[in-house]
Order: sequence, then C-alpha cells, then structure tokens
Amino acid sequence: MKKIFTVLLAILFVGLFIPTESNAQIKITTKKEKLSDFERKTTKIVLRGNEFTDDALKQNATSTWTLSPFEFCSQEEFESLKTSDNYYFLMIVKGQNKKEVEAGLDFITLVKGGSAAKDGISEMEEVITLPYASSKWPSGRESIYLPAMLDIIQEFTRNAMSTDLKGYSGPSYYNVNLPKAKNKEIYFSEDDLSAEVSESAIKDTFRKGMFVEDEDSVDERFADGEPGVVIAYSIMPSEASVGSVCYKLLIDANNHDLLYFRKHKITAKAGPGFLLEDIKKIATGRSK
Repeated sequence: MKKIFTVLLAILFVGLFIPTESNAQIKITTKKEKLSDFERKTTKIVLRGNEFTDDALKQNATSTWTLSPFEFCSQEEFESLKTSDNYYFLMIVKGQNKKEVEAGLDFITLVKGGSAAKDGISEMEEVITLPYASSKWPSGRESIYLPAMLDIIQEFTRNAMSTDLKGYSGPSYYNVNLPKAKNKEIYFSEDDLSAEVSESAIKDTFRKGMFVEDEDSVDERFADGEPGVVIAYSIMPSEASVGSVCYKLLIDANNHDLLYFRKHKITAKAGPGFLLEDIKKIATGRSK
C-alpha cells in the first residue's frame, strides 16, 4: 500500500508539468505513453549461447508469446541493435536489475531499445524485470516456471499500456491479487520454507487448503496446470548468505496469475525462503 501511495504521488507530480504557455518547452512522457508502440514493434528474444536455456526460451516463447511480433537473436545481434528504438528486447541478465545489483541471481527482463543502451543494459528503458534463477548453480526449476514468467511479463506489459499506476508499481502491484488465492489450494515445497517455519509453526499458522510437499510433487502440480491450485516458489542464490536477496512468489498453476510477490534480504534471523510473516499474510482470511 505504501508503494502504491508513492506511485500515485509520482503520477500526480508528473501531472503538474503539463505544458502551459509559460512552460510549453517541458515534455514529460509517462510509461504508458512510452509503451504505446509495444504491440507494433518487434520483440527480440536474446539467446544466451547456452543450449539448455536457449532451448527453453525458444520452446516456451513460441507457445506462449502473443502480445507482440517476436524474433530470436544472438548476443552479437543485440549489441548491434540495442540502440535502435525499433525494438524491444527480452533477455536474461546476470546479477542485476534496473534498480539494484543483486549478486548471485539472474533476472529475466523486458527493455526498450534506444540511445541509452550505449551506457549499458541497466540504463535501458525497463518495462518489467523478474527474478529468474541462481546464477552460479541454477536448480533446473526455472525451466518449469518459465512459461509462467513469460505470461506474467505479458500481462504486466498489457496492464502498463493501459494505466501508469500498474506500470510504475512493478510486479509488486500484483500483491492486490492475494485474495484470489483464498479459496484455492496452496502448495509449498519443503525447500521453499525458511528455517523459522518449523513443524510447530506450520501447525500454528497454516490454514485450510495450505500444504507442504516435496519439491518434485509441487513442481509436477505446476507443470500439470492443475485448476484451483497455487504454487509457492522462491528464487535465491545457490550460495545464499547474509546480505543475499530472496524472492517469493505465489503463482496460479492453471492461468499463471501472479498472486504474491515479495523479497527480503537474508539476515542471521531471516533465512532464505518464505518467512513466517509471509505465511501469516498468505493465511489471512482463510478458515482454520
């Protein structure tokens, strides 16, 4: 809520600069306006040169990407085209997003080409960035959840083209969707729970329709697209330590709606995975 309020203030601030006779030279372009050409421009999906990752991108983009025309390109082609505003680029980048460097993680990002690209990917106009996988030792789970990531990126972009509120809020905007999970079954992998979520804590905080299973069973439910099922998924460095960042998502297995998106910095007390405070938020409104 605090973030959304901040975004509303930012949009109001932009509104103060509508050109008048005295400041007609000022031109503010909002994110909604910047994305107005998205569906008419080609999205270049940048391959990494890694056979496993590239095959997953090719297969899933071909079956999932519908929001704009798309083509695959190499890293070399990206370097030659990135300063052109005729293209958007979907790519996996190592250890950073637009706002901060987060060592040990890869991100999947959608950016717009333009002259700012000469100063690096982080300076390009960002549409949305999502955590993807551990950089050093990916678990392999990222390939299972890639179709959902592509759907989430497209849904976010579609919404950002219609309203600046969603565009500026980023994926955390979708926390407003959490009530949609209330009447659905939620499955957590044992490995996606932080150490503080002990067996006794599970008994105290889990509510009706919340379950813990082994990782393979949870991933299989997601891959099968079971209706009425929501999957908890966490993304962290393979060598997560104090200061590392852990992302936590709830994704509808059937339609890939993003229902929860939060991150925390790992501390001595708050280890990787869903924290007790996450579980309590998720359990809110559910019957015992």
